[in-house]
Order: sequence, then C-alpha cells, then structure tokens
Amino acid sequence: MFETLSKAPQDKIFALMAEIAADDRPGKIDLGIGVYKDDDGNTPIMTAVKKAEERIVSTSKTKTYIGVAGNKGFARAMVDLALDGAVPDDRVRAAQAPGGTGALWVLLTLLKRANPDATVWISDPSWPNHRPMAEQAGFKVEAYPYFDPETGKVRFDDMLAKLDSLGKSDIVLLHGCCHNPTGANLDHDQWHKVIASLKRTGAFPLVDMAYQGFGDGLDEDAYGLRALAAEIDEFVCATSCSKNFGIYRERVGCAIVVGKDAAQADIANSQMLNVIRGAYSQPPDHGAEIVRIILEDADLRAEWKAELEAMRNRMIANRKALADAIRSRSNSTDFDFVAEHRGMFSLLGLKVETVDHLKAENAVYMLDDSRINIAGLADERIQRLADAIVGATRKA
Repeated sequence: MFETLSKAPQDKIFALMAEIAADDRPGKIDLGIGVYKDDDGNTPIMTAVKKAEERIVSTSKTKTYIGVAGNKGFARAMVDLALDGAVPDDRVRAAQAPGGTGALWVLLTLLKRANPDATVWISDPSWPNHRPMAEQAGFKVEAYPYFDPETGKVRFDDMLAKLDSLGKSDIVLLHGCCHNPTGANLDHDQWHKVIASLKRTGAFPLVDMAYQGFGDGLDEDAYGLRALAAEIDEFVCATSCSKNFGIYRERVGCAIVVGKDAAQADIANSQMLNVIRGAYSQPPDHGAEIVRIILEDADLRAEWKAELEAMRNRMIANRKALADAIRSRSNSTDFDFVAEHRGMFSLLGLKVETVDHLKAENAVYMLDDSRINIAGLADERIQRLADAIVGATRKA
C-alpha cells in the first residue's frame, strides 16, 4: 500500500524547532514558533486559566459527551467576544472546534460544499498553513498583494485593485488583526475600502481571527471584523483561544457562520455540524470550558483582561526596543517599521542567506522568510539580536 507514496515535505516551523533543540550553544535565540514567552523564555499559564481549571476539577461530575457543536456556552461567549452584537443573534451560528486551525478546516469544508468551484484568495504572504489547508479542502488557491518587504507597509492600492477584480466565485481570506507573518495591519479606512469592494464584487469573506487582544486591544483588534459584519450579509470567521488565553495545547477554537437571515444560517449550521460529525465527531471540552468560565465570570474575565493587556504591552515594548536598538547601531531607519506593526510577528525582509548566517554564526533562529516572534525577546536578547542583524546585513 505505502509504496505508492513519497515522503511528505516537513513543516518548516517544526523542522526549525528540531534544529533549535539540537543546538547546544549557550544564549541561542528562538524566534520561531508562535507562542508567547515571558522574559525568562517560558510560556506561562495565565492565573485566570489556573483558577478556571481548579473550578472545573472541583465541580465537574461527568465526562460524558458534549455533542457535535461542542460547548454551547463557550460558543456564545466567543461570538460575543468577536462580534459584540454587530450582527443580530438570529443570523449567527457557532460551533466549537479543535483550535483555530480546526475552525478554519470546518469552515473551508463548509464553503467547498456551498461553492465547489470557488477560488480562495490569500494574502501574499500569509500564514504558511492557509494555502495547504485550502488546497486540501479542494480549492484552487491564489494570492492577492499584501506586504512590501522594502517599506514594511501594506501594498494597499495593489491589494484593493486585485480585490476589485474578483467576483461571486471568489473567497477572500482576511486576517482579522495581527497579520501573520508580517505584523502589518489594515487601518480603519482601509478596512472600510475592503468592505466596500466586497460589497461591489460579491466576493465572500473568510476572516481568520487568531490573535484578538494581541494587537491594540480586544475591541480595537475586532474593529475590521465588526465593521464587515455591519455591512456584509454573509461571512464566516475562525477564532482561536491559543494565544489570548495561552492554552495552546488545549486546542480551542470557534467556527462562526453568519447568514443573511435565520433560515440560511440554520441551513449553513446544519451542514457545518454534518462536516464535524463526519470528521472528529465532536470536540474536546476541557479548554473550551476554561474559556467559558473566564468569559462568564466577571472577576475572572477582569483578571484575564489585565493579564492579556500586560502581554500585549510587553510585545509593543519589545517592538520599540528592537527598532531603537537597530537604529542606534545602524544609523538608519530601515527597521523602524517593526515598532509600528502589531501582534506576535514581524517580517524583517531579510534574505535567506542572511537568515542562514544569523543561525550559523549567532545562534539566532527564525523562519527562512525572516519572520520573527516578537514575544520571544527580552532586554538582553534584544540587544544581542540587534547586534547580529546589523552585523549580518552589513556583510550581505
């Protein structure tokens, strides 16, 4: 049977993790996989999460199945967190999924049933898993212009021109906030122009909201999604709790479907649940119950928001410190865009040879497209990284 197969390519992120683990040099800097890290390089458990888990352990009375849609209280809370009433409740349906990736897979499979001949358009660049997921769902995948590595800014005019050329057989995958891998986001005016384009062309929006609260705040990060919800009759959104609740290994996400009316929402929801039943039957509950408890308990929610705000502000401080450190060493503003971007990632625009040099000579690890995890930095690592980047780019 297996003689018909060839070896699948290794995922770049997990290959980099293996390289880092095998490197025994002291002081190596890991800027690869997208997990939040504190100043000591640890990924802590939020105190609100610990308290919610303790409540689960002390009060749970059963481990029975929870159903195909998953934890319904969690789904309601996630819809409120993302949309905050921007769409009437009777037009919204949501289902728990195993992580934001699972939510994306459910929604892509649903959209394939709804429009089998559609093309999915992703940003250039985009999260590396977007393309293979859409292709495995059976879609043709194309890219729309998004980021200019020379300027560190969004190529918005080019992006909008491409979106204006699309039609009803096109699905546009938009990053809700904290664009991965670049960190360059649309501003409010640009969001409204994108929404106007979607209304003109009839292209269907799929929003990936993986980092709400990591950019400019919980509500600010949802601005584009909520503006879209107020103007567009139908769309879908995948949300994730991995980053903003720090529960990566619990795999907690939510697939949200908005229909033009309640009847259409019901039909779409029935198909979404059918997709889930035929794949993994129903999702695990532990992580979703953690999130539900936090979002429904006023004290725990306030504690979580304060912790999340501290994480967000630390990443912003890291951005500014890195940009300042590079400028002070290079006497140039070439990397000032790092301070302007938001979220966990920035794309430095380095050549592959420079990335390889940093790895070999400085034990600095990043993906070969030069995406770095801003949360992987701390004061001392920022200074060493700035030294390494300036030294490597002068040699390039």
